[in-house]
Amino acid sequence: MVHGFTGSPASMRPIGRWLAERGLSVVGIRLPGHGTSVEDLATTAWTDWVAEADVNLTTLRARCRTVGIFAQSMGAAIAIHLAATRPADVGGLVLASPYVHDPRLALAPLVRRFSRSVKGVANDIKKPGQNEVAYDRMPVAAVASMRELLRIADRDLPGVRAPLVVFRSGQDHVIPNGNPERVTERAGSAQKELVRCPDSYHVVTLDNDAPMVAERALGLFLSL
Repeated sequence: MVHGFTGSPASMRPIGRWLAERGLSVVGIRLPGHGTSVEDLATTAWTDWVAEADVNLTTLRARCRTVGIFAQSMGAAIAIHLAATRPADVGGLVLASPYVHDPRLALAPLVRRFSRSVKGVANDIKKPGQNEVAYDRMPVAAVASMRELLRIADRDLPGVRAPLVVFRSGQDHVIPNGNPERVTERAGSAQKELVRCPDSYHVVTLDNDAPMVAERALGLFLSL
């Protein structure tokens, strides 16, 4: 399970525990620079984030018959890259509010000259009382690196062959409209489905539609 940019494993933990209770081996990774401080995140790059996911995929693959990746937001870009570059090791993908395309990020190199960080986008959740434990600021250096990751993931989509379920929120105040549709349409998977989460915002894993999301994820993983 892979969380999103500036987030933490907290956004994935409830569904992860639910899946584990039903017999799946679950690992919720913490991407480098996340879950500590904004300053730490500023010293990391997309290659560090992918490397952490890659190591955990290798570890799980060594002890499990098949491995599926459940990823949220930017984490979906990491999952797509792994699925395209390690097709024999990724059996299926569940992507919640996947993030692979954002024309706004073209300004990141310019903004980087004038500011070290910008306002964050944490807790875009419709359900009251939820907290994804994310930073309230985004280091511009890491944003610029994320831009490169998204470009790579978008390019990798046709090379994805694993069965795919994509969840689209009812309203998303974080990523540009059309990202889930773009992922679903461009992925090379023969088996793929776009599922709407009408009562959720960006972080669908903690929102009102999370029980449905968990059930659909379990269904895909058990079918692999």
